[in-house]
Amino acid sequence: MHYDRDRLLALDLEHVWHPYTQMRDYARRDPVIIWRGEGRRLQDVDGRWYWDGVSSIWLNVHGHNVPELNRAIEEQLQRVAHATLLGQANVPAILLAERLVRIAPPGLRKVFYSDNGSGAVEAALKMAVQYWYQSGRPEKHRVLSFVGGYHGDTLGAVAVAPVPAFHEPFYPLLRDPIQAPYPDRYDCPGCRGPCRLECLNRLEELLRSHAHELAAVFVEPLVQGVGGIRVMPDGYLRALRELCTRYEVLLVADEVATGFGRTGRMFACDHEGISPDLMAVGKGITGGYLPLAATLATDRIYEAFLGEYAERKAFFHGHSYTGNPLGCAVALANLDLLEALLPQLPARERLIAHELERFRQLPFVGQVRQKGFMVGIELVGDPQRREPFPWEARAGWLVAWRARELGLLIRPYAHVVIFMPPLASTEAELQEMLALLYEAHQRAIPDLERAARGEWS
Repeated sequence: MHYDRDRLLALDLEHVWHPYTQMRDYARRDPVIIWRGEGRRLQDVDGRWYWDGVSSIWLNVHGHNVPELNRAIEEQLQRVAHATLLGQANVPAILLAERLVRIAPPGLRKVFYSDNGSGAVEAALKMAVQYWYQSGRPEKHRVLSFVGGYHGDTLGAVAVAPVPAFHEPFYPLLRDPIQAPYPDRYDCPGCRGPCRLECLNRLEELLRSHAHELAAVFVEPLVQGVGGIRVMPDGYLRALRELCTRYEVLLVADEVATGFGRTGRMFACDHEGISPDLMAVGKGITGGYLPLAATLATDRIYEAFLGEYAERKAFFHGHSYTGNPLGCAVALANLDLLEALLPQLPARERLIAHELERFRQLPFVGQVRQKGFMVGIELVGDPQRREPFPWEARAGWLVAWRARELGLLIRPYAHVVIFMPPLASTEAELQEMLALLYEAHQRAIPDLERAARGEWS
């Protein structure tokens, strides 16, 4: 099929408002226009192929145009494309709920569907607050989150952990969350030697002081995504679970980015054997095919919403496409493939770790972080003083633009280059992608040198 690229680009710039994109900058960068995908690669309308080095924003699991996933959608499409879940059920939504409960951390037995990760987090927030309200403790309505955390961009999700670079205009609409320092060894002054989890002391102080008003603690278990792929030290997540139990605060695990194999296990919580009270999932749930997300809850949470109709205890929340049958059908097929794939991931994680070693010696690389298939390469203007590049230097983009020239698509966050390939990438594919990423860094060194001198446009 032939497309008129000039016409498409003109229409794109005329009518499409892209998310998380400065449109003036976008128009100057000769945008990539994708028309199809195959395996772990995407092809633009000019016929050029690119490796999908960021899993189409952290959600692609097996690649593009996967026969088993295509077939699941086609077969469901012959039955019904959508039927509301408000007050009635559909077969794929029921079967997927059973499957999610089976693979989730123990105790999470109820599944509430939504259609994106922010929606799943927002549902968890409202569940937590309403749970305490209906349990006779309405004063417990605030949340604690972690500095650098990100839980979505709907207003409820933003209220959990506002990101200044994204959300400052909306601060008047929000109530300030209580925030604890994130246990990041790179920035922690107490962690120049062996980690003693001293950051737990501050967390416990906050919990002790605010337990009377806290509904929940929200955490990205093991890895902060948008925060720069910052990895928790071993034992912290388990200790967090214990503290939440001790101070009677619900623990909400935001596994939207970390779930479905991204950290090497089905869920990040599995690494430390903990069960949250609520868990938000999304992104990889359909293998990157259709928008679907879910909030999983314990029986204890669910039962607080049971009552007579006149009591109005129901969870008055939901969206038109909640529990969409097409999305649930492809999610079931995705889980079939993923459960067979999981045993292969440790060897591929080790290969990624091995290939990343040489990145540590590159100029302007302050730290290389990895958990499973989540990789963050932090660029710093002064490695000795660990001073990051300013936002306006677009340091991560200086590497990303070079990578695009070489046929690798990535999307950084500020000065952190993020590499997150599809889980089904073969060892040969991973080696090729990482070789291109390394070359992109080398080609970007003159650009980074200028940026370190404060020269950018």
